Amino acid sequence: MPTTHTDSPHLSASAAVVVGIDGSDGADLAVRWAAETAARRGRRLLITYGLNLAAAQAVFGGYDLMVPAVAETLREEGATRLKAAARLAHRVAPDVHVDTELSPARPAPLLIERSKSAHLLALGAGQGGQLARIGSTLLAVTAHGHGNVVVVRDTATEELVRHRGPVVVGIDGSRACEPAIAAAFTEASIHNSTLVAVHAASDMSVHPRAGLTGLLPARELETAAQQVLAEQLAGWQEKFPDVHVTREVAAAAPRNLLTTWSKSAQLLVVGSRGRGGFLGLLLGSTSNFLVQHARCPVMVAHDAQKESK
Repeated sequence: MPTTHTDSPHLSASAAVVVGIDGSDGADLAVRWAAETAARRGRRLLITYGLNLAAAQAVFGGYDLMVPAVAETLREEGATRLKAAARLAHRVAPDVHVDTELSPARPAPLLIERSKSAHLLALGAGQGGQLARIGSTLLAVTAHGHGNVVVVRDTATEELVRHRGPVVVGIDGSRACEPAIAAAFTEASIHNSTLVAVHAASDMSVHPRAGLTGLLPARELETAAQQVLAEQLAGWQEKFPDVHVTREVAAAAPRNLLTTWSKSAQLLVVGSRGRGGFLGLLLGSTSNFLVQHARCPVMVAHDAQKESK
């Protein structure tokens, strides 16, 4: 049976839905999604903006008289963006309590710190690949954040945030994906949606839980993949009897399979680490690709047990 962590700070009644902004269209989309999520769950919304004053000082540090003026300009700009984001959140969810935070810190460390006590943390993404460079805020937060981090991506349709369709979770054959399974069942229950558990059978090279190694013929590969899904989903259906689960196995690269599903899903859930059927499901590979290219929000679920150690 899956384990539960009732003492998790992410489940505390005081835990807020946190969203980081930077003034971009992607950030506005994240504010919309976060406001709707906070309203649905009866939680407050915290909108945060990191000024990164240290970087400005590094640029203008040689001109002592310019630094105060630059810092003040950055603060005014940040305050303006926070006010605009708060107005947007109230238009989307009029009854949600909204707090704002203007911090001198760099955005990535600020958001990673806030994620420790957040119910979940959301941030937006621009069009495919804009945040691909190593060290970007998006990749740093999804790799090193705590709890569930959601990258809100445009669906590339008139419905910018999709409210229909299944919750889809990538199953990789390792224990490391259990946080993603737990998050996916929870989200499917909250959204009253079907849960689709998918496995890329073509990437099965090592499945120690199934006692399999090496390459297998297609029929045996599919049978083994179904066994992996059955083992990893065991117990969760009993815990969430209201969630209808569909199991899908396909001979495809993990990133291609999950990207295809993202075109119809309302949420895609992946683990922050992984092996097995989703070989290389590490941020920097499959998950890295998905948070930049998926057609729906992508939730990266981190291991609560490791966080508590």
